[in-house]
Amino acid sequence: MRVIVDCHIPHIQGLIEPFAQVEYLEPGDITRDAVRDADALIIRTRTRCNAALLDGSRVRFIGSATIGTDHIDLNYCASHGITVRNAPGCNAPAVAQWVMAAIATWMRTRGITSPDGLTLGIVGVGHIGSIVARWARQLGFATFLNDPPRENRDGSFDDIFSPLDELQRRCDIITFHTPITRDGQWPTWHLCDQTFLDGLTRCRLVLNAARGPIADNSALLNWHGDVALDCWENEPNISRELLEKAIVATPHIAGYSAEGKQRGTAMMLAALNDFFGWDIPVPTIAAPATGATQVTLDGIASSYDILADTARLKASPGDFESQRNHYHHRPEYQ
Repeated sequence: MRVIVDCHIPHIQGLIEPFAQVEYLEPGDITRDAVRDADALIIRTRTRCNAALLDGSRVRFIGSATIGTDHIDLNYCASHGITVRNAPGCNAPAVAQWVMAAIATWMRTRGITSPDGLTLGIVGVGHIGSIVARWARQLGFATFLNDPPRENRDGSFDDIFSPLDELQRRCDIITFHTPITRDGQWPTWHLCDQTFLDGLTRCRLVLNAARGPIADNSALLNWHGDVALDCWENEPNISRELLEKAIVATPHIAGYSAEGKQRGTAMMLAALNDFFGWDIPVPTIAAPATGATQVTLDGIASSYDILADTARLKASPGDFESQRNHYHHRPEYQ
């Protein structure tokens, strides 16, 4: 039994070894040749799992220690008998921390002293968006929620959702927390495009800590308002002009908390146990995946120096991937 693990996944070394031969590789070294004789892959978003990687291999299980699966060809895996597991919600409190710290930074920059009177639009109300909404209401923001798939699925929640054009009309701040999809009834690729931005009547800040292509980066560059970005198109070769424009700019590390990484690894270990019938010890994470129950804006801002991460990226954008891979995994807001 052979398992390949992305070497940047923390808290995992030594735990699988009693059950399988384990090889820890850089994402760029997880190639077709490397995985040919592997039974399982434990990866992050930097590894694209598709026919180009998997054809001719004996891989039966792919675990992504991340919340998304857009880097995995799910149809290919299903048709080839490959089980896929991810880690939904593992980093939700960390991304919510990033969002509120970015908003607090923007407020200070623009001389806004209180959330009173500010309206926050949240596009995508899953694990992350739900925490952002709960914290924002505690802090005094008026919130507008948009999530057509969830609205369609959970009819009893219809009264809490608003159409996207209402967010465009009524929100001072809009933050995106959707998966990236190109097809279906509600595609999210370039959901925030030039047409969307042209329809904003009072919005002053757009945030994207979901997936880079949700926002058309060229359109953001030409928009008159402020932007806070953790996810970018064409990572790691991001737009230097958009980087300079952004009030907050980080290298796709919004979810990189110590606790979030621990949760993601624990979920992968549990998935391996379930699939292979192993008995790997799965650690318990003390911090709740639902985030802190009580928050203050000053408390969130002081829990995370988001401007330090911004300064590092702006000073050395060519090190985007290195800054991401070697991030210090900050503590979540408690």
